[in-house]
Order: sequence, then structure tokens, then C-alpha cells
Amino acid sequence: MTSPERSTTPAPQYAQRSYRSPAALAGGVLLIALGLWLGADALLRGTPHTKLTTLFALLLGVPLVVAFSLRPLVRADEDRLLVRNPFRTITLPWSAVQELRATFSAEVLTDDAKYQLWAIPVSLRQRKKATRQAARGPARPRFGLNADAGPVPKAMADQTLAELREIQQRSAYRDTARGTPEARWSYAVLVPILVGAVGLAVMVAL
Repeated sequence: MTSPERSTTPAPQYAQRSYRSPAALAGGVLLIALGLWLGADALLRGTPHTKLTTLFALLLGVPLVVAFSLRPLVRADEDRLLVRNPFRTITLPWSAVQELRATFSAEVLTDDAKYQLWAIPVSLRQRKKATRQAARGPARPRFGLNADAGPVPKAMADQTLAELREIQQRSAYRDTARGTPEARWSYAVLVPILVGAVGLAVMVAL
């Protein structure tokens, strides 16, 4: 007599979450558009010296704007937290994450390092506003005596970190969430900046 096969229930799968700053994205796009517009005019109408200076200035300026506005990203899934800062990309298995906090900036801490989360800006004004709303208590419902007053308001950075902490607590003990942190430099951003800075310094000196 054979025993019936044991049915296994797969672990629930959670969608990957990505966090970016909409204000930084909008500002970065506007700055790049303005720089390219001004640069194109100088490249078309300027003297040879002006054209070279403009070229090196764009080579320096555009990657800098991209690095600080378009590049920052925080992505979380069941196994790891990916932090993309202006010049580095850090991959942190959830088992390596010790703390997520926001003081004057959002940060993630491991056993021996601390990394800023550039994609999650901390607004002290927004935090003070949320604190005042929480101190006043829930708003009185307009209809009915038992209407749901809603959750306690939080600043955007605090709300985002609360979501990341929830994922970390749920996933830290998964076998696939174990490992060591990895950090690597973004040479695709650093090399053009370095070339542009050196070239611009030479042109200004000339």
C-alpha cells in the first residue's frame, strides 16, 4: 500500500517594489533639456574654443545631473534590497540588513556599513505636518458616528521605510535572502564626469 503524496503549498509571491523621487526626476529632465538646448546653440554658433569648452561642459554636467536626479533608485523584492545611489550600486540580501531609518536622510545599516538611500528624500516639513495631524487626532467623520477615521498620517519617507521594514521582517529568514552585501562603482557615470572635468579645466586654462 502506497502512501498518498504530500501536497505542498508554495510560499506566497510578492511583487517587486521600486521607489524613486518624482521631484528629482522632473527636475533632472528639465535641467538636461535646458543644458542640451544651450549647449546645442553654442556648438552650432560658437568659435572652435567655445565648441570644445561646451562639449566638455556637457560631458561633465549631463552625467552629474543624471547621477543625482535620474539614477537614484531603491528596489525591493523577497530576497534583497537594491540601492542605486549617484555613483554606486549596493545589493543587500535581507539577512544582511540590520536597520532602516530616517533622520535627516534615509539610511540602511548593515553589520559594518551604512548606506544612504538617495531615492527616498526626507522632508522635515512633511514630517512636522504629519506629526501635527497625528497630535490633533483623527478628523471627525462627516457622516455616521462609526466611520473609519483612516490611518495615522506619515511623511512619505517614513511610510516608504515602514513598507521596506515589513518586507525585511517577512523575508530575512528565507534561504534565498542570505548572502553578503555587494557594492560596485558606476563607471558609466564616473568616467564621463572625469573626462569632462579634466577637459574643461584644460580649456579654461587655455
